[in-house]
Amino acid sequence: MPAALPSTKPGSVGRAPGDAARGRIVAGARSHFFAHGFRGVTMDDLAAELGMSKKTLYAHFHSKLALLQAVMDEKMSAVEADLERASTEGADDFPSRLQALLSCMRFHTEEIGAAYVRDVRREAPELFTQVQIRRRELIQRFFGKLLEDGRGAGMIRKDIPATMMIEMLLGAVDAVVNPGKMGELDSTPKVAFNQIITIFLEGVLTNDGRTK
Repeated sequence: MPAALPSTKPGSVGRAPGDAARGRIVAGARSHFFAHGFRGVTMDDLAAELGMSKKTLYAHFHSKLALLQAVMDEKMSAVEADLERASTEGADDFPSRLQALLSCMRFHTEEIGAAYVRDVRREAPELFTQVQIRRRELIQRFFGKLLEDGRGAGMIRKDIPATMMIEMLLGAVDAVVNPGKMGELDSTPKVAFNQIITIFLEGVLTNDGRTK
């Protein structure tokens, strides 16, 4: 069964006018920041793109860094909501749930461009640290449960504790999928995440798990 399609835009139903305007700003900034980088987009650019004055933009966000914080918060909330949906909707069997979660993660890492990663490293490393903490929580929550279920289904090795597997996965993601290492490796979050997952699954899947 195909994985649920992750959401790409925050909802606007039931919002007050001010909240709707704020949502438009965050959605527009998210699209531009991830595609063109943080430094490559000015508040003037965003105001023009959204068809509003810069004064209106600053009424909602006092600085571009504050807007970046809102974009990161919205992004991580969307990741969490999509992971929740991927883990609960559709088929209950381990291979289908694994593919649904991986599809969700690939979708969200694909959105993040190299320019954004480079600029966050230079301009807002402390914000990326917040993202790392949230990312660890989500991996532990969703993939930890999946690994436990996979062990019960005979598709994940039982000779290695699930907690150890998760720590290995977290360690690899933290060490590689970060602005400094991405720049050094000339890679992207999507490519790095796919490579990490490929190696990780080779080590933890049983023969039955590999054939599904």
